[in-house]
Amino acid sequence: MTPPARIQTGIELIEATEASPAAPADAVVNAFFRAKRFIGGSDRRAIAERFWAMLRSEARLRWALERAHAPITPRTRMLAQLLAEGLSPDAVAGLFSGARRGPEPLTSGERAALFRLAALPAGEAPPDAVRFGIPEWLLPRLAARFGAELEREMAAMDAPAPTDLRANLLKATREEARAALAAEGIATVPTRLSPWGLRVEGRRPITATAAFREGLVEIQDEGSQLVALLTDARPGMRVIDLCAGAAGKTLALAATMGNRGRLVACDVNPGRLDAAVKRLRRAGVGNVERRLLAPGEKWTKRAAGGFDRVLVDAPCTGTGTWRRNPDARLRLRAEDLAELVAKQASILDRGSRLVKPGGTLVYATCSVLVEENEAQVDAFRRRHPSFEIVPLAQAWAAVAQGAPPCEGPFLSLTPARHGTDGFFAAVLRRSGPALEGGAA
Repeated sequence: MTPPARIQTGIELIEATEASPAAPADAVVNAFFRAKRFIGGSDRRAIAERFWAMLRSEARLRWALERAHAPITPRTRMLAQLLAEGLSPDAVAGLFSGARRGPEPLTSGERAALFRLAALPAGEAPPDAVRFGIPEWLLPRLAARFGAELEREMAAMDAPAPTDLRANLLKATREEARAALAAEGIATVPTRLSPWGLRVEGRRPITATAAFREGLVEIQDEGSQLVALLTDARPGMRVIDLCAGAAGKTLALAATMGNRGRLVACDVNPGRLDAAVKRLRRAGVGNVERRLLAPGEKWTKRAAGGFDRVLVDAPCTGTGTWRRNPDARLRLRAEDLAELVAKQASILDRGSRLVKPGGTLVYATCSVLVEENEAQVDAFRRRHPSFEIVPLAQAWAAVAQGAPPCEGPFLSLTPARHGTDGFFAAVLRRSGPALEGGAA
């Protein structure tokens, strides 16, 4: 494709996302390219990279367009992006020629807007919320969370996320999985914190490799791997993943259990549980029972007090995954946070009833907000004094070597400090007789 054709396709991709405002951007992008299979791989990557860069800069681009008194349309958003990439106004206008499948020539209004955009004072900084690309109401919460590290953390949120893999210990060691990928031309390095992780160097088609198809590796952020690690699920145990989704952490738990014991993957969404079947089969997992938690179900009452480990990977704002989901930033509302905090508390209460005396409950989110993390754990302990916090250093020593990645009682990962998505995990033990086999 020519550069103008790539730009026109990018504009069409923006139009597709605007036509489906409630859909996650990655789902829209995948559907868009599936419908345009004639686009080659290199063109697809170039178009997608520009699109994701625009989403990460969405608030800043809109602020500039408003300052230039320009209408906000897919075409003007592209004009602002091209200027941000360092092109001159004349060069940008030249790309809008209508030739070779490129975008139609600029209207007189668009041309005027382009030159007003280019004339904006270079040193004029937008407000902090715009600069960080977040809703205004969220700024004080993030400032309180990160303090002097706010600038650094928000810059890390703006960077593209790496691709992390988890070696499936049911089929290969990490070094064996790494060698298999290397034989297919995929270079990786071991992750710094997860003993199972591999970080891919550059953007590579992982799902097309034999190593992936044969179940030697799964795509999973290093932070997510650490949540599964801290759950400390061992062979022969009874373990439940209460919010399993498509079973990413379930797969990791099955591997630490060596396919021995009972592992129950629960979710309220039947589509997500159905999607897990293919992943479980590819990974060679044989000890997982899928269970739909439909309204009015009685199973959790019958299973009360029956599990050694209960993982509550709760629905959350996803603020820790903004590197991967930049479109989610500006869609987040204060009422969404309030609704999620209430839902998390309810799920935690439900999960606590499943833990046997001496067993552990692991509460996790992919959020960096105190309300969903430390404050949620504090509130839970006030409601359930029979649960005590297992300090991170103690929980970490049971599952890994060396010092834990965080100070304090909880796992609290951030992109800038740890190079992972933002994850939180608290390990809570229910008082009672210790479990046989050495519970954490």
